Amino acid sequence: MNKIFIIEHLEPELYEWCLIEYKHISKIVGKENLWFTNIRDRDANKLSLYGKVFSESVKSMELKNACILDPEAAMQLTPENSNPIEYFIFGGILGDCPPKKRTKNELSRFLSNAEKFNIGKEQMSTDNAVYTVKKIISGILLNKLEFQNNFNIQIDKIISTQLPYRYNIVNGRPLVSTELIKFIKKRDKI
Repeated sequence: MNKIFIIEHLEPELYEWCLIEYKHISKIVGKENLWFTNIRDRDANKLSLYGKVFSESVKSMELKNACILDPEAAMQLTPENSNPIEYFIFGGILGDCPPKKRTKNELSRFLSNAEKFNIGKEQMSTDNAVYTVKKIISGILLNKLEFQNNFNIQIDKIISTQLPYRYNIVNGRPLVSTELIKFIKKRDKI
């Protein structure tokens, strides 16, 4: 069964940070397995390079065998309970610290037919959440994955920026796209 990863874009714009994460997600799961929903027409061409684009919200799609990944969900995603799921829905949200429970408030409560699972209570970037789910559906338990909370990006000798999220450790390093690191360094440089 083919698994589809759906990013319901919930920000008012397609910010550069979102686009960078969405590109990274496409590399993680493959363009053919990625859908972007709730996309404005002006952003469709940019995103069509990385996955299938829909202007409509996933809330109106009435998908069967779907689940939402929500840190507030009571049940944790496992290889067993993910097996019948075809559609894995993520909120395309730039995180707040502390979290504002936007996935629950803007997505989960509108999709009563979809299962709701968490992948831990810690807030992850969207690309890390997708990577985690990809690993779980491939048979790896969440507690067997290695994570790092917070990621520090050194801007120059004095200034650094801390990202207060949870990151997968892959090949000994946090899973953060090099494009995002370059973007943050450029943005935060004085």
